Amino acid sequence: MAYEEFLEESLSKGLLRRQKSDLRAVEKLILRAHKDLKTAKANINIDEGIAYTVAYLAMLHAARAFILLKGFRPADGYQHKTVVEFISHFLGKEFKVIVEQFDRMRRKLWLLTVSFTE
Repeated sequence: MAYEEFLEESLSKGLLRRQKSDLRAVEKLILRAHKDLKTAKANINIDEGIAYTVAYLAMLHAARAFILLKGFRPADGYQHKTVVEFISHFLGKEFKVIVEQFDRMRRKLWLLTVSFTE
């Protein structure tokens, strides 16, 4: 599915909403992602699980900044999945491996969350 088709389908399903691009909010998300990366790096030798989780959050914040810059925001109960799908459709095949790693992290952390709540 092409990027434009993905956008139209996601908007019609309520997965995405149009959002006026706010450069201040984008900057805050990028700064948060940078801080998360520093935190993950500082914790890698102390607790790999925490470092992994925080590294995922860094990617999520950076991706959300990009989506906001494009004039959208995720708007459903599956926001993390929507973020990954948006990035996948926008970046295309050239970044497929990176996006697949991002999605594996998302699924792994989701499974951990589900197992803790049961």
